[in-house]
Amino acid sequence: MPGPAVVQSDRTILLEVDHPLYEDARDALAPFADLEKSPEHVHTYRITPLSLWNAAAAGLGAEDILGALETYSRYPVPENLRRDIVEYVGRYGRLRLQRDGDRLILRSPDPVLLTQIWNHRQARPYLEEHTPEGIYVAPGKRGHLKQALIKIGWPVEDLAGYTPGAPLVITLRERTGAGLPFGLRPYQREAADRFWKGGGPAGGSGVIVLPCGAGKTIVGLAILAEARTRTLILCTGVTAARQWRDELLDKTTLLPDDVGEYTGEEKQVRPVTVSTYQVMTYHPRKSEEFPHLKLFDREDWGLIIYDEVHLLPAPVFRVTAEIQARRRLGLTATLVREDGREDDVFSLIGPKRYDVAWKVLERQGWIAEATCHEIRVSMPEDLRLLYAVSDERSRFRLASENPAKIPIVHHLVRLHLGHDPRDNPTPSPDARGTAPERILVIGQFLEQLAQIAQSLGVPLITGTTPNRERERLYRQFRDGELRLLVVSKVANFALDLPEASVAIQVSGTFGSRQEEAQRLGRILRPKASGIPATFYTLVSRETKEQDFAQKRQLFLTEQGYRYSIHYGHELLDGRVPLPPAREART
Repeated sequence: MPGPAVVQSDRTILLEVDHPLYEDARDALAPFADLEKSPEHVHTYRITPLSLWNAAAAGLGAEDILGALETYSRYPVPENLRRDIVEYVGRYGRLRLQRDGDRLILRSPDPVLLTQIWNHRQARPYLEEHTPEGIYVAPGKRGHLKQALIKIGWPVEDLAGYTPGAPLVITLRERTGAGLPFGLRPYQREAADRFWKGGGPAGGSGVIVLPCGAGKTIVGLAILAEARTRTLILCTGVTAARQWRDELLDKTTLLPDDVGEYTGEEKQVRPVTVSTYQVMTYHPRKSEEFPHLKLFDREDWGLIIYDEVHLLPAPVFRVTAEIQARRRLGLTATLVREDGREDDVFSLIGPKRYDVAWKVLERQGWIAEATCHEIRVSMPEDLRLLYAVSDERSRFRLASENPAKIPIVHHLVRLHLGHDPRDNPTPSPDARGTAPERILVIGQFLEQLAQIAQSLGVPLITGTTPNRERERLYRQFRDGELRLLVVSKVANFALDLPEASVAIQVSGTFGSRQEEAQRLGRILRPKASGIPATFYTLVSRETKEQDFAQKRQLFLTEQGYRYSIHYGHELLDGRVPLPPAREART
């Protein structure tokens, strides 16, 4: 049988979606190729130097990559691509950063390459002395040099080791604070082991990529327990910080006095300190320094954990370049960055150490089964005319806030709740035993969300909602007192609502792939009721928003999700009914 892939000399791969071996080929390509386009029948992947270096850091060799291409390619792999793969994979490890007493030295088996590096204007400011043994690195420039070298096509394998940090007594519990059995899942254990990489000098920095709902925080706890050192944890907001604190106290032997919160509301520095990117990047005036970045050096940290590492702001990148002697762990569901700074994550935090396809964990039952639907909604005629004469940015907002989306939201809410939420906000399961679903309506634009929340008669959570009120509403949602919440982009990250089973996305941030993944991730935790998850994204037909939706969906398509396409007017007319609320699975 001819293979499903057409491997081309420009480093692109065309993959036939309807081929019987499509899924096998998709999973084989994912470790070393990035998905660029995903129309109905043929998906386009691209092999890049960074995708090959991440694969090499994870242990794949050129022969493994070429073997996968040969297995699934319909035609012979082009000779120039073969050579490129061998060359780029071979670059990883050619430059090694090692310790020589109190100094750092860049070594290579290729002395000509070292001469080239020594004379390169982008690398030269970070180099101190060129000797027959190698090139000595200027003090404090370890991260800056790695950043510069990856930009010119030479990734550094950092074997210089790390400071141990102040010791900390900590172990994982065998039972949680509530008395429930606790242990690592097999993939969590494997991810933690891969981070340490057998305990050698290369171990101790890197990124763990796991789906939302798969327990990235638990992997962080396992690595912290292995490090046994003072640790700084950075996350996306106060809610996430407190979830980390709760998990630390629930699943490790740390006591409340061991865990500090360093946020806009508290300034506690303790053996394990949880802070936020917002605090790190706060400065009173644009001309002033960032006062809280001093937290990086305030204690003898032996480990720094970057939650949602793909969101690292520029000031944190800068300070991270200067603290390369500390172990660094990045946690994320996707390494996609819309600003293209994935190579900075690679050089400053570390290479990707562990990744697993979302659908693999779904098949194993660790995350919920999910279906994705794109619903295309026509714009009213008067709005279409305004759209036609507006500039590009205004067009996107007009399409995003299309008022014709609101009846679709009401339709979907009634479909999954079985009633209008204004009539009965806290229903019980009906006589058929249908598991009651809990719904998140998520969007970008606050006026649109306020209108939806008011029309549904339910609470709205935004960035201005006080933390105490947020936590109260989240608690009511978890306990089943609320079945429906409208939330802004504050819910994109680290929101622990395990029983949420439906997400309705009414607007988003242009073509953000990571946002799409994070929003699906809000509903991927396995439900106690056993019901699967449903993700809807509403887009205005024949607009820029529809174009952006195709880009937003790329990462999830790469993970094996497919979007079924529906038209809003057909749903309202009942011509194309979506599946009703699902029965709980046994």
